[in-house]
Formats: sequence, structure tokens, C-alpha cells
Amino acid sequence: MTTYYSEDHEWITFEGDIATIGITAHAAEQLGEIVFVEQKETGDEFEKGEEIGVIESVKAASEIYAPVDGEVVEANETLGDNPGALNESPEGDAWIYKVKLSDASQLDDLMDLDAYKALIG
Repeated sequence: MTTYYSEDHEWITFEGDIATIGITAHAAEQLGEIVFVEQKETGDEFEKGEEIGVIESVKAASEIYAPVDGEVVEANETLGDNPGALNESPEGDAWIYKVKLSDASQLDDLMDLDAYKALIG
């Protein structure tokens, strides 16, 4: 499974027309101790670049931006009770959304791991 990265520090993987979206380990590290996650609900639609949630830490609040167009098919409800999971496993169990992609060709606009590593230097 290929993982893509956005300049806003989100990652996305996909299988068929369903994608999983989360924040990168780099983003979680920069935020520090995460204490709250605001998420969209199942059925909510969004466009690439649109704010699709907010993560609050003891340091700051940061928006989550949609790396692609889509519709939320599942929000990771465990983050409501345990937002700190984003610090523990940001690129694993602490995914934020599963979404139905509207246009898979938008993945071509995202970075691969090497390009993302170059971005965060």
C-alpha cells in the first residue's frame, strides 16, 4: 500500500476508493502533547484544501486539511476519548478518517516519502 503526504503534514493511504487519512509523526512531534481532536462526522463531504478538523495540544491548535476531495465514511472515534493516541501512533492506529475518494487522480499532487522527508529536512 502506497502512502502519500501533503505539505500540511497529513498522510493518506488508499485501497480501492477508500482512503485513510492521518497526521504525520513529524506533525505530532511539532504539536507536542495532543489533548483534543475535533472531527467531521460520517457523511460529511469536503474538498481538497478544506479544513476537516482541528487538533489541539498543550502548545497550540492546528487545522487538519483535506489532501483530496471526498466523503467521511468513518471517523476514528477512539481519538475523542484518547487524543494522545496521535502522539503514540500518528501513522498507525491513530488515523483520523476513512474517506471515499471523489477523484483518485488528486493523489498525483501529493508527495511520496522521499519528497516529504526533503520537505521537513
